Amino acid sequence: MTWEGVFPAVTTKFTKDFALDFDGFGKNIDQQLAAGVDGIIIGGTLGESSVLNNDEKNALLKYTLERVEGKVPVVLNIAEGSTLEAVKIAESAAKAGLSGLMMLPPMRYKSDHRETVTYFKTVAEATGLQIMIYNNPVDYKVEVTLDMFEELAACRNIDAVKESTRDVVNVTRMINRFGDRFSIMSGVDTLAMESLVMGAKGWVAGLVCAFPAETVAIYRLVKAGRIEEAVEINRWFMPLLELDTHSKLVQYIKLAEAEAGLGTETVRPPRLTLIGAEREAVLNIIRTGIKNRPVLPDYRSLEKAAIA
Repeated sequence: MTWEGVFPAVTTKFTKDFALDFDGFGKNIDQQLAAGVDGIIIGGTLGESSVLNNDEKNALLKYTLERVEGKVPVVLNIAEGSTLEAVKIAESAAKAGLSGLMMLPPMRYKSDHRETVTYFKTVAEATGLQIMIYNNPVDYKVEVTLDMFEELAACRNIDAVKESTRDVVNVTRMINRFGDRFSIMSGVDTLAMESLVMGAKGWVAGLVCAFPAETVAIYRLVKAGRIEEAVEINRWFMPLLELDTHSKLVQYIKLAEAEAGLGTETVRPPRLTLIGAEREAVLNIIRTGIKNRPVLPDYRSLEKAAIA
């Protein structure tokens, strides 16, 4: 598998009584594939993994693999407090036929340098799956530093990073230190275009769940060197992309999916659907974006080559 291109961190769809909505989930996956995404990530924050039990996660995993039919890689997120549990999930994912794993540092405990490195190495040594480290110290309080990546480079299957430090300069720091040893995937929607220009290989995207074509278009245009066209789409997209940086990103993006006809706004408690002035403010952003949606160039025909 190549960590390159647009990888949606897809939402999990629920019925009104909070059961898994496989029909709605599958329709969204189909739209992602039709837009030209390069991979699918399940079980992340947007996927509300914290409120899914193991049986539901396994059912989603199986369904996604069947729906995708090998067209693109399927990646599972691991966000566990226990190293032993993380190893079990990684082993199970490999048997199920997944292409790779996205991994956060240990949850609910702020691990130090040695503990963080040991956690990742232990899981990497237990599986042959490729692993993308999810580096998000803003939300999860543990930063995977360049010195940690130096040690993790010894694990051949740790070969990518979801760069979510909110510091776009970190893309350059990683490339300066490690060259192409780690594929850098931008993990913050608002910084994705800039990260791609600086050398990131791809984009783990959120608003792609509601706007797949626009997301893939920006990626393809940047990689084809058509920066001005990408900038114009990105400027239109920015108010929507900023919904990805809020603590209620799940509710915001699901509302965007509902307005775009690609899902519903149903979330599982303790999350609650938006109400009142907050909902109206977010709806205004979404509806304004949909009303002014740009006409896209024929981005599907563009080569996914690196910027000259």
